[in-house]
Amino acid sequence: MKRLSGVLLLMLWGCAGAPQPAGSSKPVELPSQVGQAPRNIAPTTLPTKDVLLVGATVMPVSGESIKNGSVLLQGGKITAVSAKAIEAPEGVEVIDVKGKYITPGIIDTHSHLGVYASPHVNAHSDGNEATGATTGQVNAINGIWPQDPGFYKALTGGVTTQMVIPGSANLIGGRGVTLKSHPGISARAMVYEGAPVGLKMACGENPKRVYGGRGRMPSTRMGSMAVWKATFQRAVEYRRGLEKHAQAMQKWEDDPNRDPNKPPAPPKRNHEMDTLVAVMDGDILVHVHCYRADEMLQLLELADEFGFKIRSFHHAVEAYKIRDVLASWDVSVSTWADWWGFKMEAHDAILENAALLHTAGARAIIHSDSEIGIQRLNQEAAKAYYAGLEAGLKLTETDALKWITLNAAWALGIDHLTGTLDAGKAADVVVWSRHPLSVYAKAEMVFVDGVLEYDSAKGAQPWSDFEVSGDTQRKEAAQ
Repeated sequence: MKRLSGVLLLMLWGCAGAPQPAGSSKPVELPSQVGQAPRNIAPTTLPTKDVLLVGATVMPVSGESIKNGSVLLQGGKITAVSAKAIEAPEGVEVIDVKGKYITPGIIDTHSHLGVYASPHVNAHSDGNEATGATTGQVNAINGIWPQDPGFYKALTGGVTTQMVIPGSANLIGGRGVTLKSHPGISARAMVYEGAPVGLKMACGENPKRVYGGRGRMPSTRMGSMAVWKATFQRAVEYRRGLEKHAQAMQKWEDDPNRDPNKPPAPPKRNHEMDTLVAVMDGDILVHVHCYRADEMLQLLELADEFGFKIRSFHHAVEAYKIRDVLASWDVSVSTWADWWGFKMEAHDAILENAALLHTAGARAIIHSDSEIGIQRLNQEAAKAYYAGLEAGLKLTETDALKWITLNAAWALGIDHLTGTLDAGKAADVVVWSRHPLSVYAKAEMVFVDGVLEYDSAKGAQPWSDFEVSGDTQRKEAAQ
């Protein structure tokens, strides 16, 4: 979990390439500001399964489907995908999956599993730190209950990766974390190594309802923008303080007559400002809960003013209205197939939203935002796909699969690691009983990093103590 420890104490000032506000120079790393990286106190060693899957229709997403194809998994990676027969290396188990379908693992960009765990009781409500309009200092990983039964249910639906994020009560809700579908006594055991941190922001009705109802700012959309600007301005000034300290440190180190016991005092650490500085430096990817097209445009203006980028708008039921803008700004959209109408800002939606975004060149994604929907994201993608076809849009099955694999991987910053069936990528693989866009399709085998985490032939294999009987727990503990 080396990646996680560095991210949790993020002060990665040296990332190049992100735009900067006017008058700001690139910060340098300040060792005095970085805490000690925590050890992974609950490491998990998982047995990978080296297998050769043969005979299925392989849908790699990165290319055309392959009938009667083969996929070789070794050491947790995909090592070969071929239309020709592959000779099984020594020690590799051959599994005949003739008549089945193979896809990359499903990726959900918007999950609250663990932070809103089942059963739904107040004791499990850890997704919204609704005590201040901006809480960039909080991190979803500290609220995740890894034994949420929902994690296993999602796995059985083919989900190998998900980003768990805070809820939308706050304008800045906090950091999200990308997880792999591995069981563990600690959420750290589930963290996707190499995945960037995400920041959850939210516009519209939710923040102004929560805080306006308490007589606090924001109670309007005007107030929301004012709070955002004030908060990011504080981050700009915080970063200037860090830069000044870095310059003072450099001057002190270059002074041959310096007093080694009196280095320049570092500025006071502020974890919320750390988060926003990392956002402006491009080290944290921004995900914004936003429904209306006009508000999405305002958020793009805010990002432009303060020199950061928005990676994905979530929900975004009106994204189709500005699909050309989203395509040109390279902003993805994580949306539903057909879930809307539950509040005013969620009314002006259409079934063709994802398809129109895709045909305009934007990255469309189907997300869940639901412990139920995450179990059938393949069906949700299918609904959006067929709605597009019905409207006369030119789409392929590969396009629909991208909405729950490759595009989602891009939004989370892990498309170089997963999202397609290509040699060198993680062995995140699903074997389906039927075509994955069929309502009758079931995930029969789910490999996560080459670990066979779910095998329908073995029946239910729940992770959570909540779903395991006391007798079973006692026997497992005794082994």
